[in-house]
Amino acid sequence: MVEKVRAENTEEKFTGCLLGAAIGDALGMASEGNIPSLNRMRCGYAKPLRRHPNDGLEPGQYTDDTQLMILAGTLLADGRFSVEKYAAALRDSFERGILRYPDGSVASACERLANGTEKTAVNSTTAGCISLAVPFALAFHDPRELTERASLACAVTHSHPAVHAGLATTAILIHSAVEGECDPLGKAARRAAAEDPTLGTRVESALAMERSHEPVESAVLRIGNDLSVYQTVPLALFLIGRYPDPEELLTVAANVGGNTDTIGLICGAYAGAVLGKSGLPEDLLKGLEENRRIEVLGQRLYQRYLRSSLVRDR
Repeated sequence: MVEKVRAENTEEKFTGCLLGAAIGDALGMASEGNIPSLNRMRCGYAKPLRRHPNDGLEPGQYTDDTQLMILAGTLLADGRFSVEKYAAALRDSFERGILRYPDGSVASACERLANGTEKTAVNSTTAGCISLAVPFALAFHDPRELTERASLACAVTHSHPAVHAGLATTAILIHSAVEGECDPLGKAARRAAAEDPTLGTRVESALAMERSHEPVESAVLRIGNDLSVYQTVPLALFLIGRYPDPEELLTVAANVGGNTDTIGLICGAYAGAVLGKSGLPEDLLKGLEENRRIEVLGQRLYQRYLRSSLVRDR
């Protein structure tokens, strides 16, 4: 397919990034945990099968990944983000029962928050906090500052260094795309290698498979598609490198099986960051839960970005 024109307007990229992330999450929601279905790909939003963990959600609804993205993004846009406020908001969502089927690590951390345990983070490699990369990538100019602040938020639920490396890798990917920098995938790969050698090796291997035109079916088997950042992040980067068209990228991401909601979120955030809101499929935008709320959050984060630019340039 023909590659779409990159967005020039920064606000368009901010709203596109958040909306794309939520679209990818919602597309992958119904097939989360399933086996790959690349030979018979489902297009568009769907309702999960009965007894699926997400079977209480409707087509176009997103998972806890987008909920965490919105939660942190709202605090950032309000100019009142702190680790303590984020932890309190996360605990509140958990106690009210509105957090949508979080993975085991996030759920365990939330239980510890609810019980008043001092150390809440779980030493797990699951990708449950990777969606935090999106709002932090939009809120800060300096790559070092955004990754450090995102890591502090991630530490509420995850303590494993690989997760923080995966978060930094994803944040740099999205930040580079929004800023219109050359080779965001290369920058992400270098960050992965600097943060965690194992993750760096797996990311570079995934990108090498893409460059060598490895069929997606065999690449999924070789890279893996489970909840671990060691598989989720490299597979998302492989797909981003392979599919420049956002509709094709998002469709394939939703059908690779395994951690499809998080893989889709990363792919959608990147596509929206590059192409902007107008570059995303119109039908998916219309069918997305709370699309206007997410768009407004993107606009508010852009205003925060502008204000921080003024402060920085003084």
